[in-house]
Amino acid sequence: MSNIPIIECVPNFSEGRNLQIIKQITDVIEAVEGVTLLDVDPGKATNRTVITFVGHPKAVVEAAFQAIVKAGELIDMRQHKGEHPRMGATDVCPLVPVSGISMEETAKYAQKLAERVGKETDIPVYLYGYAQPNNNRNDLSIIRAGEYEGFPEKIIQPEWKPDFGPTVFNAKKGATVIGARGFLIAYNINLNTKSTRIANRIAFDVREAGRVKRIGNPISGEIALDETGEPIRIPGKCKEVKAIGWYIEEYGVAQISANLTNYNVTPVHVFFDEVNESALSRGVRVTGSELVGLVPLNAMLDAGRHYLAKQERSVGVSEKELIEIAIKSLGLDELAPFDPNKKIIEYQMRGNVKKLIDMTCSDFADITASESTAPGGGSIAAYTGALGAALATMVANVSANKKGWEDRWEYFSNIAEKGQTLKVELLRLVDEDTNAFAGIMEAFKLPKTNAEEITLRKAAIEAASLYATQIPLLTMKVAHKILEIAKEMIENGNQNTLSDGAAGILCNKTAVKAAYYNVMINAKGLTDKTAAKQLADEAKALLEKNHTEADELLGIVEKGIAF
Repeated sequence: MSNIPIIECVPNFSEGRNLQIIKQITDVIEAVEGVTLLDVDPGKATNRTVITFVGHPKAVVEAAFQAIVKAGELIDMRQHKGEHPRMGATDVCPLVPVSGISMEETAKYAQKLAERVGKETDIPVYLYGYAQPNNNRNDLSIIRAGEYEGFPEKIIQPEWKPDFGPTVFNAKKGATVIGARGFLIAYNINLNTKSTRIANRIAFDVREAGRVKRIGNPISGEIALDETGEPIRIPGKCKEVKAIGWYIEEYGVAQISANLTNYNVTPVHVFFDEVNESALSRGVRVTGSELVGLVPLNAMLDAGRHYLAKQERSVGVSEKELIEIAIKSLGLDELAPFDPNKKIIEYQMRGNVKKLIDMTCSDFADITASESTAPGGGSIAAYTGALGAALATMVANVSANKKGWEDRWEYFSNIAEKGQTLKVELLRLVDEDTNAFAGIMEAFKLPKTNAEEITLRKAAIEAASLYATQIPLLTMKVAHKILEIAKEMIENGNQNTLSDGAAGILCNKTAVKAAYYNVMINAKGLTDKTAAKQLADEAKALLEKNHTEADELLGIVEKGIAF
């Protein structure tokens, strides 16, 4: 799947109140085969809707074009009022590389989309971001400056001739900006004030562009100029962040409205903390925040780890718990419920794919006990290993919270993080082992009516069988690493959890030996006997090493619990 090119499109439409209009726009997007609609986020006060969809680049470009056309038909910019800066019915339409495609390739798709809109509609089009070769006009805020009301005069200036489409302003549809960019997080932080003035001062404190320097009074003084006559700017604290302050009547509060254009440079939690610090210094405080559109999973996990670490608590907890901590710490559920399945892009993209690990324990046991041959021993081996990793991680987390060991929380937190990583990988292998077996079954179903088909079928069976041998060997390798954690916890962890650590080691032994049997039986069916012997020899050596180390640790436990 990773080689299949996938891009995301996040068009912003200048309509956030009329749900019928929004629905008509999303309908034309969903009508394009190969596109998945992920999120629709309308805002009444901004009178703007952010729509997110993904798919193959060609399908996404087609859907974006149809959406731009439909928005131009339905939205009349002459009647539009809203808090957010805007210049057209489709204000901005960015393409974002997700997987299997470079930024350069994505930029070319954005240019093709812009050219088509310019040729087939009466909408003036500007390129921005990585799609715009002119560095003097690739910044969205610069292109949008003057907004809809100022564009009749702006568009006739030679330096602001559209990249595509008519050079005459379209009063009904306005103009649009199409480009390519990295993943942008649209993020608003709520304040316990209605003052736009205070909100803007905070925004100036934190955004990269900062504020203009003034002579004398920092608010009303004369603007200081450099030797070229340009205003001197005092930069803000956060790189790769654009922000303004505004009042949202719908909520009755002022907000800092920001675009985090590179969340790896300024993460969500860092921006939130900086806004909070600035707000407190100005006599107001942050009450919560909201995400407009979708957010990458890593951004949420990093925030969860950040706030747990600030509390000197172990960060080696489950993905679900990290997200819960992030939601509460950032106040993401203040204005509306925050559903991770709807707001996190990776969760949205997985759609309705059913996984074994998403089942309840009883359902998983039932399907294993059914007449189907999958899931079988390989998946159970991986799941048993995941339980072993979970137990070792539990010992680390219990130790991190032990009274009197407060100075050791970080050591145990690091151990717990390693355990969580092993647990997640072993859970992945539960499904992957069953998928590998399914691959063999599919290969056997291939036609064999002629010599060419027979040859292709044999090759497919061999490849599938090799993969089905490699997966349980990988399970053995990952499960073996549990012993590294178990050893540290038996020696240094809370001694009241020795029995839990021992149970984890026994899970490890079962997982490794069960996976070993799967390696051997699948290797036996390989035509390439040299490859089969290499895999079998590696599995035998690892089994012996694992059981020797595990039995040594169990011996230590036996002594520790003896009385």
